[in-house]
Amino acid sequence: MGARIVGWGHTEFGRLKDDLEQLIVRSAREAIEHAGVDPTEIDGIWMGHYNGGLVNDGFPSSLALQIDPKLRFTPSTRLENACASGSAAIHGARNAINSGNTKIALVIGVEKMTGKDTKGVTESLMTASYQAEESEVSFPQVFSRFAHTYFQKYGNKSEILARIAAKNHKNSVHNPLAQMQKDVGFEFCNTISDKNPLVASPLRLTDCSLVSDGAAALVMVSDELEENFGNSVKFRSAVQVNDFLPMSSRDILKFEGPAKAFSDAYKEAGITLDDVDFAEVHDCFTIAELLVYEAMGLTKLGQGDRAILDGTVYSDGILPVNLSGGLKAKGHPVGATGVSMHALTSAQLTGQAGAMQKKNANIGCIFNMGGSGVANYCSILEASK
Repeated sequence: MGARIVGWGHTEFGRLKDDLEQLIVRSAREAIEHAGVDPTEIDGIWMGHYNGGLVNDGFPSSLALQIDPKLRFTPSTRLENACASGSAAIHGARNAINSGNTKIALVIGVEKMTGKDTKGVTESLMTASYQAEESEVSFPQVFSRFAHTYFQKYGNKSEILARIAAKNHKNSVHNPLAQMQKDVGFEFCNTISDKNPLVASPLRLTDCSLVSDGAAALVMVSDELEENFGNSVKFRSAVQVNDFLPMSSRDILKFEGPAKAFSDAYKEAGITLDDVDFAEVHDCFTIAELLVYEAMGLTKLGQGDRAILDGTVYSDGILPVNLSGGLKAKGHPVGATGVSMHALTSAQLTGQAGAMQKKNANIGCIFNMGGSGVANYCSILEASK
């Protein structure tokens, strides 16, 4: 058995008027319409939603039944794995299809974050850290530790982080769903100013992903049904690797959990990195994208800057990274991010990415991460039609 992605929906990301229910309904209705399925044919619903106190809706899975009255009595389950909650939902649906128990699945990733102020969002996300040691440490401070440690070992890379931010902002201009859609330029990202202050040294505001509302959805089916659909994207592989939660238990610069996820995904797919045409990766902070270059095998440890300096990861490079604008500029509604990555990658592979479209995009790689390299999901997708 094998799962296929045959339809997708995606709200805009940003500071939206929609509440959680409206985001769920909008994205899922679009995915169902795009796939051309009748809601009565859907065997189960899997929802990625972090929450962490961001909203009062503690039981969101059954909100999915508001999509269409025909979905009444359909099994629906919420999955949570920090910022990788969306990918957790995809894996849940894929596993159900691969088991033979499900033929058609609806996957939704959603988050409503802007109902809280910055302090409230920060406190909510802090619950995804190891509470025994890191309960007083915000995620900007967590990744500032990564940056400080990296700079101490390999030299100051603030300029490289600024180039990563500028690249992703430039890419976002071509994504009509992105929160920013603004090319702010390298000099702005590389300069500390009133509009680009230090958030957690050495990370500036432009080194941090956005606080966002948004949702994305997928319709997935068993491979025996793919001929019934106009679009079909297959999983060459889908890997989950969890690492120790305490940062003190890991050598954080080796990014071993992400590296193993990439390695296992390539092996399962029967490919090498050279076969990958583009990637959507988890740039919650620019230092994370730099570390991902090394984890995915673009460079050796400590040499991630080469991938940006030689142009490899730019939109016209050998392996473009975050053509969507990434979490940095597209936005990062936590539970929606993993589903968004799969939806936009599917659009790329089927030639439906609009101004973001890469020519000859045959194989796409997705990396979605929960916490500081703790819950790591890597998918390799390929169009099967």
